[in-house]
Amino acid sequence: MPLAPEIRQAALGSAAMTAIPQALPDDGARGVAATFAQVQGVMLHQHWAGAYAETLTLERIAQTQLRPNAALIDWLGATGAGPLAPRPAGERIVGVCRHFSTLAVGLLRRQGVPARARCGFALYFDGTPVDHWVVEYWDEAADAWKLGDAQLDETQRRAIGARFDPLDTPRDAFLVAGEGWRRCRAGEDDPQRYGIMDLRGLWFVAGNVVRDLAALNDAPMLPWDVWGAAMFESGQTPTVGTLARLDRIAALTLDPDANWGELRALYQSDADLRVPAEVLNALTQRMEPALGEALTA
Repeated sequence: MPLAPEIRQAALGSAAMTAIPQALPDDGARGVAATFAQVQGVMLHQHWAGAYAETLTLERIAQTQLRPNAALIDWLGATGAGPLAPRPAGERIVGVCRHFSTLAVGLLRRQGVPARARCGFALYFDGTPVDHWVVEYWDEAADAWKLGDAQLDETQRRAIGARFDPLDTPRDAFLVAGEGWRRCRAGEDDPQRYGIMDLRGLWFVAGNVVRDLAALNDAPMLPWDVWGAAMFESGQTPTVGTLARLDRIAALTLDPDANWGELRALYQSDADLRVPAEVLNALTQRMEPALGEALTA
């Protein structure tokens, strides 16, 4: 089925989180594979640095706090031959899965490829559902959305023994947050498996359901930002009312195209769901502007 015009427009839009500065020269990269390779050539994942023989300084780790694509491009433009010119690992900007995904989304949109970031859980790192972000892009030939993991280069694919094409990540290998929530609520999976490091449980899945809703609405946020409906404490048990509310949000995000009008209206009308001007950064434990501030390169 062709992509509905209003959904195509949204997935090509220039939004705060994913917009690429208009002044950035077009370097000619085209297609999902070339775009993912481009992102991998300028970005280093914080928790994979050792695989590239890099030891990160606190100054480099601080780059993970950059929020919109414009801030990433500014930093890259000040430190290399060109913002998107490939560079050695030691000269790349440091980010996490969310940064890989949102930068790839912005670059694909600039080429006219509908794309959006999705928040959920990957089953291909250690066998458990690990907190993760990927790209969802529209494949015109297949008339369908596909998932792509912009982070997984050859080094990482070898390390985790990936047996799938990251350009077409299976939906049973990456679960959008709503699917993880559905499985946990239906008793099909143990919510204590879901999360990252020692942060696991239904409360974590709940937060990602809200983040995925916000990502579908192109809201600016980091994976560790909390606000309103996404503000769950470790181990917190959601109330009966919260469970029912999240059941509905999860159902909407499982098929965002079919539920586009309601999904957009719910996010825009509910201040508890919308990413506010200021969010609590759970890593720094500070209130920060959702659009962030630039770092000095």
